[in-house]
Amino acid sequence: MSRGLRLSALLALCVAVAACPDDEGHHHHDMQRREYPQVPLAPPTRPLQWGDVNVIHTTDSHGWLLGHQKLSEPEPNYSGDFGDFASFVSHMKRLALEKDVDLLLVDSGDLHDGTGISDGFPVGGIDAHDANKFIAELPYDVMAIGNHELYIYAITLDMHQSFAPKLNGRYLSSNVNITVPDKHGNPVSIPVGDRYAKFKTRKGRKVTSLGVIFDFTGNDKNTTVQKVEDMVTETWFKEVIEEEPDFFLLVGHMAIQKNKWPLVFNAIRAVHPTTPILIFGGHTHIRDCVQLDGRSMSLESGRYMETVGWLSMDLDKRGSTGNLTFSRRYLDPNRVTYEWHSKRNNFTFDTAYGRSITKGLEQLAVNYDLNFVYGTAPQDYTISRAPYPANNSLITLLAKQVLPVALAINNTRADVPNLIIVNTGSLRFDVFAGAFTKNDQFTSSPFTNYFLYIPDVPAGVANAVLAELTKEGETRRRRDLELEAQRDAHGDVDHIYRAWLERMDSAHDAERRGTQNNTLGYVTSDACPGVGDDIPHTPLPFYSTPSYAASDPPAVSDDTLIDLVFDNFFEPQLLTVLNGVQSDKNYTTADVATYSPTLINAMFGQFAQAKWN
Repeated sequence: MSRGLRLSALLALCVAVAACPDDEGHHHHDMQRREYPQVPLAPPTRPLQWGDVNVIHTTDSHGWLLGHQKLSEPEPNYSGDFGDFASFVSHMKRLALEKDVDLLLVDSGDLHDGTGISDGFPVGGIDAHDANKFIAELPYDVMAIGNHELYIYAITLDMHQSFAPKLNGRYLSSNVNITVPDKHGNPVSIPVGDRYAKFKTRKGRKVTSLGVIFDFTGNDKNTTVQKVEDMVTETWFKEVIEEEPDFFLLVGHMAIQKNKWPLVFNAIRAVHPTTPILIFGGHTHIRDCVQLDGRSMSLESGRYMETVGWLSMDLDKRGSTGNLTFSRRYLDPNRVTYEWHSKRNNFTFDTAYGRSITKGLEQLAVNYDLNFVYGTAPQDYTISRAPYPANNSLITLLAKQVLPVALAINNTRADVPNLIIVNTGSLRFDVFAGAFTKNDQFTSSPFTNYFLYIPDVPAGVANAVLAELTKEGETRRRRDLELEAQRDAHGDVDHIYRAWLERMDSAHDAERRGTQNNTLGYVTSDACPGVGDDIPHTPLPFYSTPSYAASDPPAVSDDTLIDLVFDNFFEPQLLTVLNGVQSDKNYTTADVATYSPTLINAMFGQFAQAKWN
């Protein structure tokens, strides 16, 4: 950001820089609510385009309700917490009243799995049960189920029993059922929420809404996901869409491109050729927009509360056939953005309602001990913004430092030379300079992978295993669409998100990047007219990542016997590769033992305590 823009942002928005507490010698870091952004943030450059019908959209929040609290770019762009968002929604509702237009609030699923606020529950608890209470306080008109609500039956049951009732028929699971006992104790399969919703807006417009998920196959037992192509042939579906509303509102956990939305869209169009249709998708964690015809718009609004989507539509007379006027915008969720668009300032923005949500979330962080500081990270470590094996690569940090240190703690085999191989998919989010807290441990690697080992493997063979796995990893990236479809069906979206980052980066050459004064962030190119991003950014650098990484090989001869250590996620594949690179022994699961009881979701904390204090 240029000096002039920084100064104007500071003067216009009264941005105050709060002093950072000194963490040295302290074991707790107060995650205090930031009344002002701690770094200058550029305000939006143009107002939102309002229409007859307007929609605020969230998706794939994954527990990021306290906002992104690190000072390294691009995190301050997303520093607004859910209380700030609640105040923003309240003010936008007021503006909608003044303009005498409709404003709806919708969400496309995946409330679970991602931060300590959702995942840091005590033993015996249920993921996001406490955090979701705050989400339910917002005036959502429609919410849809996501795949992260389906991996564990207890979570699905909690959504069915505790969350869906709070939405009063507006939590939609059109093609998702849960099996529960009926009043006689017999199992019965019923929708997790509701199959559809019909309601009227404040302006009296009739809405028919559905909540659809993609053809997900990774759901837990006693839950079922019906294929989209089968859902649209159901009698109930045909009956629901038979009556023409003023517009259809389709909200679902499904990418708006290269997925099954056209099946739902075409089924509706076969009955209502010109009725306006709004589609709000999710799941792939990207910003995207497409129009399936001139009287519809489809919007997808990112991930992790890094984006708040905006869509507006001007209606015409029923029966008209011309193109409608739409707009879309991708907002950076921070207080500067919220205040600017809601025509408020820092002294008039907060509502009692929003503050209560912020305070409740902060108390939940205290209850879960999320502010506990393991150590202080000396620099930023990123997954895809630094090339592996650079020193600022999070993959390098994990493989070369974190695992060797954490796996040696209380381990009787720590003195035996080893090679540790890890699946890099165990990393989920970057680690930034500053206090590394219990919450950061959840965001960086929330998975429960554990480590196994095979003793007495010749060092040369172990190194050959790594080389072959690396080769297989690169081959896997280039495999056919069938494998990609299988990954998608199980809920793996990381490859889609990273491909999007790569396209974003490649569209901006180094020369252009060096002349821009914008802060780092998303630079969206989608299929809808005009510029979608609310604030201009310079795209994040992108480097491809290996599927596997390993600790430094021990300085021993090839025939020295060592421990081959690996995470359990790819045990069958490792055994196949091990038997392929040598013929002296046929290794089986009988040769495999547990190397350490420590799960990967605890290893960054152990390393930080040992090395970053």
